[in-house]
Amino acid sequence: MQAWTDRLEKALPMRHAAWALCVAGAIVAGAWWLASPSGTALALALVLGALAALGWRDVQQTRHAVLRNYPVIGHLRFLLEFIRPEIRQYFVESDHEQAPFSRQQRSLVYQRAKGEPDKRPFGTQLDVHAAGYEWLNHSMAPTQLASHDFRVLVGEGRAQPYSASVFNISAMSFGALSANAILALNAGARRGGFAHDTGEGSISEHHRVHGGDLVWQIASGYFGCRRDDGSFCPERFQAQAREPQVRMIEVKLSQGAKPGHGGVLPGSKVTPEIAAARGVPAGVDCISPARHSAFSTPLELLAFIERLRELSGGKPTGLKLCVGHPWEWFAIARAMLETGVVPDFIVVDGAEGGTGAAPLEFTDHVGAPLQEGLLLVHNTLVGLGLRPRVRIGCAGKIVSAFDIARAMALGADWCNAARGFMFALGCIQAQTCHTGRCPTGVTTQDPVRQRALVVPDKAERVYSFHRHTLQALQELVQAAGLEHPRQITAAHIVRRRADHQVQLLSNQLTFVRPGQLLEAIAGHADWPSAAFSTYWPRARPDRFAPVEP
Repeated sequence: MQAWTDRLEKALPMRHAAWALCVAGAIVAGAWWLASPSGTALALALVLGALAALGWRDVQQTRHAVLRNYPVIGHLRFLLEFIRPEIRQYFVESDHEQAPFSRQQRSLVYQRAKGEPDKRPFGTQLDVHAAGYEWLNHSMAPTQLASHDFRVLVGEGRAQPYSASVFNISAMSFGALSANAILALNAGARRGGFAHDTGEGSISEHHRVHGGDLVWQIASGYFGCRRDDGSFCPERFQAQAREPQVRMIEVKLSQGAKPGHGGVLPGSKVTPEIAAARGVPAGVDCISPARHSAFSTPLELLAFIERLRELSGGKPTGLKLCVGHPWEWFAIARAMLETGVVPDFIVVDGAEGGTGAAPLEFTDHVGAPLQEGLLLVHNTLVGLGLRPRVRIGCAGKIVSAFDIARAMALGADWCNAARGFMFALGCIQAQTCHTGRCPTGVTTQDPVRQRALVVPDKAERVYSFHRHTLQALQELVQAAGLEHPRQITAAHIVRRRADHQVQLLSNQLTFVRPGQLLEAIAGHADWPSAAFSTYWPRARPDRFAPVEP
């Protein structure tokens, strides 16, 4: 019975039911009119025939994924969009309620992706007197910059350093995203000259089609570079890591969506394509363990990073983490001091980020938010005198130019976005990513559903979103009287406190001066904060577990 149901769904998907009813109704009404001509029958036949023709047009057009997947009935969404301001203003909610991205945030991405005007009339809708409101201090002597193509050099001094854009595509695997989504993202990245993180699902054939720059993420499953028993395979890693399209190597320790959790891709979803990319058997549960097997201590982690750097031919190699126990991060930092081995970059993932589905407890209550995690990593490296050698990337609900500016003020060298680029692909935040029933074809392996995502059109939108966002960042940098986003500091951002007083971020947050931690360790200066005085003495480079005080 299930087999027949599946065949029927492929032949006539339920999402096409409205269109099918219109076609059937038009035929019946036409037959009625021929058998017994009347005005009612003719009108009904014409109306239903027009709707049937509209459904055919919806399926054939390439601009709107929702209409390709939901012919005829999909127009209700756009009708609701048209009357939305009145409905929402009086009956529902404001444009700024987060769920998790507000309508205004999503609209900004859609407009920039489509190349439509993104200006707003009639002043801000934000409450500028509310606690937490932030703004950028501008200059009375603005600069004029020639380009919005802001870049940062990663792996300086290595054999193959990489000049990265300050705004890139964050980690999303093939498997989590559809083949068409991967194709469009990489094509957009190639045209715009920015990086595309593979996610832990490794490099698929779809990543290779357009040749966009890749950051190859290596996670606990070692997909694409694993032996049959699930352990790391250096030979398989080297074969792929030396491909010219791979520009950087990223060891994922944890992610913002579900840090410390791991995951399972059910065997029913492990298609031959996904199995080939990951190096696992098709149709068998694909397990991502909660922890790595290639190392078990901070010292071994740095040795693993150094080994990957050598195997890749000297490409920038770093790590990604969502900050958890402070002593574990301090243990990694102490291992850097002891060995002299440092990652070329560290990507800090905020707990508010994450495209992967996760238990509610992890989504809401596990991991440090981006501000706290980013500031801790930045301060530690500054205080140890290591910051000039390590670039810092970050991710966590970054969709606008101001989001990028704020992150850079807290210490980031570049920013990544996942859900922002999903919106550029046409995502409508239906939040059905883990069900396989994505209405726009972004997060499904259903070949019929993902057909709605037309690669050339969406690749152009990915490129356009990136370009217009960096143009907006250029305007912010110019307004602040600066030459590059890296010059934005916490002294440029002002935030209204809970007591409604205003302060520069540099006065509200603790920022460590260069070498201050080294002085504190030697007993020549006070610890910068309680986090350092409490947890640094408990950290050891040969273990992640804390030393009892």
